[in-house]
Amino acid sequence: MTRSFSALTKDLGPERRERIEQRKEQLRQEMTLAELRRAFSLTQATLARTLNVKQAEISKIENRADMLMSTLRNFVQAMGGDLEVRAVFPGRAIEISTFSSLASKPAKIRSGKKQQLLAEA
Repeated sequence: MTRSFSALTKDLGPERRERIEQRKEQLRQEMTLAELRRAFSLTQATLARTLNVKQAEISKIENRADMLMSTLRNFVQAMGGDLEVRAVFPGRAIEISTFSSLASKPAKIRSGKKQQLLAEA
């Protein structure tokens, strides 16, 4: 027998409900690049056309654990966003200004044997 989520949670106390809400909000704030792309209803093919690369390159970027800051900036800008880099400490967050100059430069796409997202630094 299946039960609805509300039926499963109806007996939870207020503290537990609050922890659940906090975790839900945290999950909304954390996304992989693929989840972020899907949240904007974009396909890999659409994003690839915007960045003038092949769809396979978008897949590689989304699955990469390590990439150039310019690649990530181009990916985010292609979805209409801006990339900010912050160091987060208990009680405060500090924007890393080393990367601020990247945000003011337009993305430049260079094609080669392997198409990559590169921006001139």
